[in-house]
Amino acid sequence: MEGLLLTQSSAPIVGQISWLLGHLMNGIFSVLSNVFHIENIGICIIIFTVIIYTLLLPLTYKQQKASRLTVVMNPELRRIQNKYKNKKDQASMMKMQEETKMVYEKYGTSMMGGCSMLLIQLPILWGLFYVIRSIPAYVQGIKDVYMPLVEQLLSTDGGQKAMEAIGKTSAIAMDPSRYDFSKANTMVDALYKFQESSWNTLADKLPDLESVIRSTQESLVHLNSFLGINIAETPMNLLMNSLKTGAIVTAILALSIPVISGLTQYISMKLMPTATPTDNESSDNTMANSMNATMKIMPLFSVVMCFTFPSGIGLYWIASAVVRMIQQLAVNKYLSKISLEELIEKNQKKAAKKREKKGTNAKKLSEMAQVNARRIEEPKPKMTEEEREKALERAAEKSKNAKSGSLAAKANLVKQYNENNHKDSQK
Repeated sequence: MEGLLLTQSSAPIVGQISWLLGHLMNGIFSVLSNVFHIENIGICIIIFTVIIYTLLLPLTYKQQKASRLTVVMNPELRRIQNKYKNKKDQASMMKMQEETKMVYEKYGTSMMGGCSMLLIQLPILWGLFYVIRSIPAYVQGIKDVYMPLVEQLLSTDGGQKAMEAIGKTSAIAMDPSRYDFSKANTMVDALYKFQESSWNTLADKLPDLESVIRSTQESLVHLNSFLGINIAETPMNLLMNSLKTGAIVTAILALSIPVISGLTQYISMKLMPTATPTDNESSDNTMANSMNATMKIMPLFSVVMCFTFPSGIGLYWIASAVVRMIQQLAVNKYLSKISLEELIEKNQKKAAKKREKKGTNAKKLSEMAQVNARRIEEPKPKMTEEEREKALERAAEKSKNAKSGSLAAKANLVKQYNENNHKDSQK
């Protein structure tokens, strides 16, 4: 397994996630192969998605619950926004933050309550991208299919040069100046990216190895093919190649992955409970406008990315959106049976327990926030004319006993001089 690790991702955090997900993918493939005699990466990705989202179900429930509470909180949050709309001073900003925090505490939730699912999904998605991009590096059963051909290529004169020449093509994009084709793992990585034309080119360059080349190619059909699509290739490459060869069915299948991915993502987001502002509120409802923009951008982003990522990523996005829709429908049905008052009460109890563990209760936090805000908001009041005169008299009284030559004595002389000039001008 030492050589296998060379093709795995070494990126911080994502690399560790890829390693973990790779073990899960390898386990799924082994069970399907040994128990059910099914060897197909597309099916593995679907089963993998179901397992991952089943494990993430508690976070899905938390996100749905936070979304439902947000619908109720939005009117109060909008009033706070409007209250401080044109106030940019520090005191007003702190008061706005304090009042917003009080609303979230009132409903027993937090500003980050609905973001946890997204924050966890992103590293999983990137980790899965590395796994699908280099399936043989993580799934031993797939690598074993390539190894007989790789051993033949490394032991045959001209085998390495033939692979280096194919590696320079845009379809493989593995420049020999950066990749060492004398290593078995590099060969496997390159072969995993092979298209129909790449296999034909290799067979033409090495006619003595044509039998093992064709047998390897045929063995990979049932592994990488899902509904007629090679999940190792990007939909863009599949589309361009099918248009050149006139394979209309393949072109339609290549287009279907990004389109279905965007559509399922949109439906999944539509199932999320969101606030619907009235016409008078819509222009000022920043949260609702942001959510509506996200609902439009994310599906389009999914379509664009699916064209450039391996088809397996698009398959994952489609499967994850379908699983998420089923979960959202189930969670929405469950939450509909719980009254809003009961939901808020449960949230407040959980939030109180968390604060107790940290050693600070809600009342103390609120009082501290209010005191801090008042310190900024309440400057010292200006003195009235009467108060100023009294203060001057007290200062003058103290300065009478001032030592000769001191600052107070000099100030006293200046005062007397001004008073004498004022009297002379009135005569």
